[in-house]
Amino acid sequence: MTLAAFVLELKPFMLLLLQPPVPLLALIVMGTGLMRQYRVIGRLVLALGLVGIWLSCTEGAAQWLAHHLVKTPPALSSERMLALKNQARERGDVAVLVLGASARAFVPEYAGPGLKPLSLERLRYGIWLGRRLQAPVGYAGGGGWDRDHPEASEAALAEQVARDEYRQALKWAEARSRDTQQNAAMSLALLKPDGIKTLVLVTNDMHMPRARAAFEAAAQGQVEIVPAPVSLRRDAMSEWSDWCPSNEGFARVRYAIYEWLGRQAGH
Repeated sequence: MTLAAFVLELKPFMLLLLQPPVPLLALIVMGTGLMRQYRVIGRLVLALGLVGIWLSCTEGAAQWLAHHLVKTPPALSSERMLALKNQARERGDVAVLVLGASARAFVPEYAGPGLKPLSLERLRYGIWLGRRLQAPVGYAGGGGWDRDHPEASEAALAEQVARDEYRQALKWAEARSRDTQQNAAMSLALLKPDGIKTLVLVTNDMHMPRARAAFEAAAQGQVEIVPAPVSLRRDAMSEWSDWCPSNEGFARVRYAIYEWLGRQAGH
């Protein structure tokens, strides 16, 4: 096994260690141990871990991380959509590209493979945007590093959902990429023959800064990248319930930290 392959094998394990709740549980264990000899310091570390566990399960903390750590962009405005629609009508060089968020090898209720909820959310918005802008829609998603059966491409599943459930055919389906950087390089190469000059990029709010950076680096100024994020929150910090634990809050906090780690690692 090569060093690169070994590092990729360790990736899921390293993410497990670096994302909540593991680091916070480590603080709790550390604080408990310190209390035997350093009572004040131990209590502080223990309290930090307990407060961190609580906050890591809240929408409020997730929204704070989205604004200050990940720095998610705003939603695509109606004014910008109108300008893109006019450009698509006049020049025909606008496209919508949906980035995949993985798939399940087997979904029991469908008796086969299926897109994960994040992928379905992105695809739905991408098709909605394509219809509003009167622009063609593409999808990028191959096997992914964590798929059980990478031969069943995510892009093929997206094509099926778009055709069967939304009655719309995808113009492009990039099925070989396994991460965001490959999404960018392979998708832009696929769109280049059609003369696309403006690419409306659809992915989740947390993923958008990293995805936009990868696509702009791959485009080298030849294609304008317009972010069109989904899963945005209008306000998730002002109500008391925003600071109470919830399943969605925990998932969004983990997603924010995952994306921040991805940026730090240059992926």
